[in-house]
Amino acid sequence: MTLITLAVGLGVTTGGSAAVAAPLPSGPTAAGTEHFAIVPSASSVSYRVGETFFEGNRFNLAVGTTQSIQGDVFVDRANPARSQVGPITIDISTFQSNSARRDRAIRDRWLESSRFPTAQFTPTAVHGLPALYRDGQDIPVQVLGNLSVRDVTKPVTFTGTVKLAGDMLTGTVQTTILMTDFGFDPPSILGLLKAENQVQLELQFTAKRAA
Repeated sequence: MTLITLAVGLGVTTGGSAAVAAPLPSGPTAAGTEHFAIVPSASSVSYRVGETFFEGNRFNLAVGTTQSIQGDVFVDRANPARSQVGPITIDISTFQSNSARRDRAIRDRWLESSRFPTAQFTPTAVHGLPALYRDGQDIPVQVLGNLSVRDVTKPVTFTGTVKLAGDMLTGTVQTTILMTDFGFDPPSILGLLKAENQVQLELQFTAKRAA
């Protein structure tokens, strides 16, 4: 099984600088925080990669998606500096596009997820959280951290929005990476197609407050 672990510790930004992520709560739920669990059926992780087919010089955007996601969020409405997310785990061996042939080739020849089963995002700071949460407010955030794929670790920034509304927490964050930065070349089949080096990753999540 191939996993991406996205561990995001949320902090507050003040004066243009981001707070460093604090440790996760020591107990099941630390005092003053609420526990939210990601709902896989209402969440997804997707990749988008451009492909050029040599015949007719035709461009295609390849999109692969999975809903195999697990994770927890700890929210402190009164003190957002204590709010934290993660780890979030995604089984990327279940990514599906509109081509089973493409999916097999990515797993076996390029990403080689059978040899490198895990990837991990470790946060270092978050920009954009308010001093206080307001129910139903869209909050723009930037999550800075280090992404490890295969045996390579690179700094990346996920950008997007989160929203807390009653018992539900939702969000969408995106980042762009280069395949070659993580030790593998873009898919290329001689005489047929060549993929771009750039990959857009997107996480859309819905988390429900746990009992």
